Amino acid sequence: MSNLADWMEINDQYLAAKVGWIRLRLENLAQAQTKPAAKKKTGWFQWLQDHTSEAEASQKTPMHAHDAIEQVLQEMVKLEANDPPPALILLAKALSLTKFDCELLALCAAMALDTRIAGLCAQAQTDSNQPYPTFALAFALFDDPDWNALSPHGPLRYWRLLEINQPGAQPVTAAALAADERIVNYLKGLNYLDDRLTPLFDPVNVRPVDEALPPSQQQAVDFISNYLNDPGGEPVSLIEVLGHDIASKRLIAEQVAATLGLKLQTMAIKTLPAQSGDFETFTRLWQRESLLMPLALYIDYSGAGETENALLKRFIERGGGIVFVDIQDTRIETLRRKISIEVNKPTPEEQAGIWSEALQNQGSGLTQRLSGQYSFDRSEIITLAETVLRECRGDESALDDSLWRACRLRARVGMEQLAQRIDTKAVWDELVLPAEQKALLRQITDQVAQRNRVYDAWGFREKMNRGLGISALFAGESGTGKTMAAEVIANELKLDLFRIDLSAVVSKYIGETEKNLRKLFDAAEDSGAILFFDEADALFGKRSEVKDSHDRYANIEINYLLQRMEAYRGLAILATNMKNALDKAFVRRLRFIVDFPFPGTEERTAIWKKVFPAHTPIAPSLDYPRLAALNLTGGNIHNVALNAAFLAAQLRDGQITMPLLLNAARSEFKKLERPAKESDFRWLDQAEGT
Repeated sequence: MSNLADWMEINDQYLAAKVGWIRLRLENLAQAQTKPAAKKKTGWFQWLQDHTSEAEASQKTPMHAHDAIEQVLQEMVKLEANDPPPALILLAKALSLTKFDCELLALCAAMALDTRIAGLCAQAQTDSNQPYPTFALAFALFDDPDWNALSPHGPLRYWRLLEINQPGAQPVTAAALAADERIVNYLKGLNYLDDRLTPLFDPVNVRPVDEALPPSQQQAVDFISNYLNDPGGEPVSLIEVLGHDIASKRLIAEQVAATLGLKLQTMAIKTLPAQSGDFETFTRLWQRESLLMPLALYIDYSGAGETENALLKRFIERGGGIVFVDIQDTRIETLRRKISIEVNKPTPEEQAGIWSEALQNQGSGLTQRLSGQYSFDRSEIITLAETVLRECRGDESALDDSLWRACRLRARVGMEQLAQRIDTKAVWDELVLPAEQKALLRQITDQVAQRNRVYDAWGFREKMNRGLGISALFAGESGTGKTMAAEVIANELKLDLFRIDLSAVVSKYIGETEKNLRKLFDAAEDSGAILFFDEADALFGKRSEVKDSHDRYANIEINYLLQRMEAYRGLAILATNMKNALDKAFVRRLRFIVDFPFPGTEERTAIWKKVFPAHTPIAPSLDYPRLAALNLTGGNIHNVALNAAFLAAQLRDGQITMPLLLNAARSEFKKLERPAKESDFRWLDQAEGT
């Protein structure tokens, strides 16, 4: 057959012939009725006895009526031989309908297609109050009636092809029948998704991508497609698409659907009907639609609880169609055969190639660094490259900075909802620490900057199975420079710094801490941002000795955090004020440990000299040795300087003087509840003023 228009024409001819054939049979049966009008029916068995058989009816019908019926029948047989055949034959094959099922369904559909059918039904049943098809009428009207048509498990009723209006105690054989509207339209050649499912689904415009997928993603598409296309294999109804990147998983499902010629529908798992009746209707309709249309369903598993998980399992066990489930790492327990495949964004090497192509070979020195630091899919890379090229307009000198800034802004989108982004301004010169600590911090910075060269170009990634993430512990009292050191590293590397308060992440509910950490790391993977976990002792206390269930789950949570840190593509820092409270077994798994000591007099002097911005009006006679004698950390010194600046701003001359600084220092000591002599805050040189 040449095209759809030809098939539609043949289907129309067949449907018209089928309706005409039914009309002729109804007329034949109506004319054959000999029952007296006053006789009252006592049931459908009596009704059948009151009607003559079709053979008897034919003896009372003119021969030309039989000729007409036979002529129409031969015409239908001829039309059924087309390839593909008419819709009714396709429906029968898809839903395993018997000959009698097809005839009964056609009778009910004829009611919607020919206005004369209702009157003929009433005449054939000798009851003007029955202008509709019934099972009893079909048993009398057609040859070889099939009792299975009455069964709720028979295809007509199971697939909801018929609507049965059965009021009160009326027997099902006498109940009014109507064809499902969706099925009537299917018989007319109009194949669309059932209206009862469309509110639950979102259609996807599936089309093959213009360019070839990256090899790693194309391999996933081929793997799934080959399984589904295997004619000799056991049918697969479930594809678990694992991984944290939603866009890549969706892309793979779309391309599988495009490869197999399927229409992809998506739905959130929370929209699965929970009520038993609604769930049953939904399941059967989906099963029916997947047999009538080339469909695949993509279910978003996010936010699923125990109820949704149980519903999904029931839905999968019932089978029907191809179902993708977008899931992180939880496997669905089912007896059905399934495929589980992890889908990720393109590999760093593939991303570098996409960057190079999208940038039209400009900024070639940056592509490896971009692909090593940020993780984007193909469409994101192309969009970013096009935007930056348009902004730079051929100015290659501005390309690198603009591109890095654009990637940094794009990658932080998912993180800002989960952690506090710190605006990094500190530089190395402002960081006052002993030489050993500074050397360690520079070593950390260098490892982050050179990790792609070492891991990929030099092959360490292939040699090592774990521990590729760069992790560090910053230990020291509050205010000794832990956060500032993280700022310096982030500023040097031009990366975002996010602070995560572990005391807020840890949950008393079992499993919730892992869920919170998973969400955080999954979002951070795309940016490679520096993660600064503050209050690490909230999770890393000495709990390795299991005494109760809480200790056991605490150890599980710690191990999960360390595993994610070890696998993280960026730098993850744990900060604590109480290093001695941390379990050594956990601490040993960290690559760097940097101790931030309480600053001595020399360090405090240097901090005081660096704490004031260049434009701050400072009295020329500040006594830095006197200020350094105050036993304060760098963070405390910053607070004192800032508070003194606000005090000075209220004065006419607006200068920061020693009395103002000592006054602010007194307040800081009181806040810290530290003992101090009043003489420590008294300035004797009255020339400085107060």
